[in-house]
Amino acid sequence: MSGDLFDGMYDTAPAEEKTSSEKGNDAPKAAFAPLAERMRPKTLDEVVGQQHLIGPGAPLRVAFENHRPHSMILWGPPGVGKTTLARLMADAFDLPFLSISAVLGGLKDIREAVDFAKAERKATGRPTLLFVDEVHRFNKSQQDAFLPHVESGLFIFVGATTENPSFEVVSALLSRATVYQLESLKPEESRTLLDRVMTREFPTLKLTEEAVEVIVGLSDGDARRLLNAVDVACTMAKERRVEEITAEFLRKTLPATLRRFDKGGDNFYDQISAMHKSVRGSDPDAALYWMCRMLDGGADPRYIARRVIRMAIEDISLADPRATQLAVEAAEIYERLGSPEGELALAQAVVYLAAAPKSNAVYTAYNAIRSFVKKDGSRPVPLYIRNAPTKLMKELGYHEGYRYAHDEPGAFAAGEIYLPEGLEDQRWYFPTDRGLEIKIGDKLARLRALNEEARRQGKGRKR
Repeated sequence: MSGDLFDGMYDTAPAEEKTSSEKGNDAPKAAFAPLAERMRPKTLDEVVGQQHLIGPGAPLRVAFENHRPHSMILWGPPGVGKTTLARLMADAFDLPFLSISAVLGGLKDIREAVDFAKAERKATGRPTLLFVDEVHRFNKSQQDAFLPHVESGLFIFVGATTENPSFEVVSALLSRATVYQLESLKPEESRTLLDRVMTREFPTLKLTEEAVEVIVGLSDGDARRLLNAVDVACTMAKERRVEEITAEFLRKTLPATLRRFDKGGDNFYDQISAMHKSVRGSDPDAALYWMCRMLDGGADPRYIARRVIRMAIEDISLADPRATQLAVEAAEIYERLGSPEGELALAQAVVYLAAAPKSNAVYTAYNAIRSFVKKDGSRPVPLYIRNAPTKLMKELGYHEGYRYAHDEPGAFAAGEIYLPEGLEDQRWYFPTDRGLEIKIGDKLARLRALNEEARRQGKGRKR
């Protein structure tokens, strides 16, 4: 199955209930088990990381200590211990453990899980801890199938997901489970795990400090990735009779590994959000850093180009209209040159946007008017600004009294009204005091003053 750190076997009962023949079979199997399986924590204290959940006084630690199992969603990136926590919970509460992969499973697997849990309930009176890996891969009807059995207490439901459960898990199931967010391992936690595996599994081998840094860097907070890298490197070192593993040995031994970057997952959108907020916050170094992180992780530069154009329109706008022009040109340059040359044009645009004056005045006005129009009634267009292409329309008063702005002083019909009746003095667009919008704001203020003066003199339109 596609799983998490120390992905488990398909257990259907606690370890202590295995028959003697099953226990006897465990030893030879363990010799061939993957390193990640051999290193699976047997107790909560052996788990590396997630101290905000399992440290002293933390919520999961309290649940374990008080023997209060409950349904939950474990949300976090790959390789941080979601499967391990579910298995430890089953052991701690002496519950049958059943695992389903939403990648490979379907309604048939859910029905079989229900049948198994019912048999367990009848035989022992205990609920079954059902672990659903990649629960976000199940569709709505499949997720809904769990509801009555979670509600009845047949299942203690533990779902694991790398995606935001707010968007990927049905609300009914979400309301019946506590969401716990797991975090990538910190560098010092990765080092702790590395020390542990070297001491336990490869005591005759040594790692140089630079090699440690390479492994920790490649793992990028993913414990499974770290263990797999150690397994490959140490196995190769033994075969070649190498006693000390260096960074150079690792570079030759380990396959090229990109940093974690799921093009459809939360990490993808988190990094885009970080770049956008860095541009908005006028930090060119941070904006360029996040752009390079995305490119390094395999993001499509065309997608980045589209987001850069959006940033120019949303956050710079009329404070510096050149920003939008530069963003569009950068996208066009990338299309002509491709990678890596075209990426430099994107970098230039990102830095310019970050350094440019900021305004979301148009963005705010647009959203405000859209919201107003959606709630407001269909106000009629004033007759004098309606189109009048036919004789009948002219006879009905369409276009009558319209003042052609170009015939007025300064090409401005002072006192004229263009909004529907009842909205004469409504304003949505408020220019900022930054960049070109300073001049735009000054001009609009002068035009409003002319309107007020014309109306005071009785020259403006009256309704």
